[in-house]
Amino acid sequence: MDGRIVLETASHRDVIAIGASAGGFHVLLELAARLPADLPAAVLIVLHIGSHASELPNLLSARGPNPAVHPYSGQPLRQGMIYVAPPDHHILLHDDAIQLSRGPREHHARPAIDPLFRSVAIARGSRAIGVVLSGRLDDGTAGAQAIKQCGGIVVVQDPDDAEQPSMPASVRDNVEVDHCVPRALLAETLIGLVGVPAGAPINVPAWIVREQRVSEGEADPMEDLNQIGKPSVFACPDCDGVLWEIVDSKPKRFRCHTGHAFSLRSLEHTQAINTNRALWSAIRALQERETLLTALVADNRQRRNDEEVARLDAQLREVSQQSARLHEMAVAE
Repeated sequence: MDGRIVLETASHRDVIAIGASAGGFHVLLELAARLPADLPAAVLIVLHIGSHASELPNLLSARGPNPAVHPYSGQPLRQGMIYVAPPDHHILLHDDAIQLSRGPREHHARPAIDPLFRSVAIARGSRAIGVVLSGRLDDGTAGAQAIKQCGGIVVVQDPDDAEQPSMPASVRDNVEVDHCVPRALLAETLIGLVGVPAGAPINVPAWIVREQRVSEGEADPMEDLNQIGKPSVFACPDCDGVLWEIVDSKPKRFRCHTGHAFSLRSLEHTQAINTNRALWSAIRALQERETLLTALVADNRQRRNDEEVARLDAQLREVSQQSARLHEMAVAE
């Protein structure tokens, strides 16, 4: 995956990559029920589930005629199949096969949407259709940009129709979207798009290739990052490394050399989680110190060591006040 890739001429659009998060589960079930058995395309799905067990393939298979699976790495891509990212794994498309990865989280998520979309853009170009459904923050926006720049089609659920409008709204606001539709028209829209002749061969922009290499841990990540970004003042909240700001990204995006990636919004969201966790850890440490100081005060009082009791009692009051202030801050987060 080096340099600029020229995609081969393709006959028709044959891959649908779908990203969904909060509020997207029922939309996926409805879509599976409405897609025809002879769908001339493969469907790849990322639903933000983290490492939690998922029955989504079974539920999708029960709703419609197209079998859905958690694929294995190296599984050949087949039309009429639905491939769902397994828990805690990114799902990628390499040539004509599925690849699974436990690579770095993007937007603090694994599976994440952007890695799938970029891989589909590289592998399929104008044959690709990217779909972003209901969800929070903006995973999927950078991936949708990659699909568009490689000649593919981008569809979003109408934010006004989405339970969580943030994700589709971000794509709509930052990408030249081809179709913005309510969930009721999603299947009809996709059926009308697949099987249609794809565009002419296209060069994959170098930034997409470089960013995907960093994401997958290939080649020299520092060299690739220096070509697509510049060091920022922020540290990666997942590994504490320096974050590079991706040049000319919209919305603003960041990536570290180990592969973690964030938009400005997902960076703030992750930092808030980490800050809250740090506050509660500090509260726990202070409460443990309160318990220890209380025991020391009691011990010295029993031994009539009044001077030590006064010193320890002052420390105890100070620690108690610190713990109370931090508790107020943590609860207010």
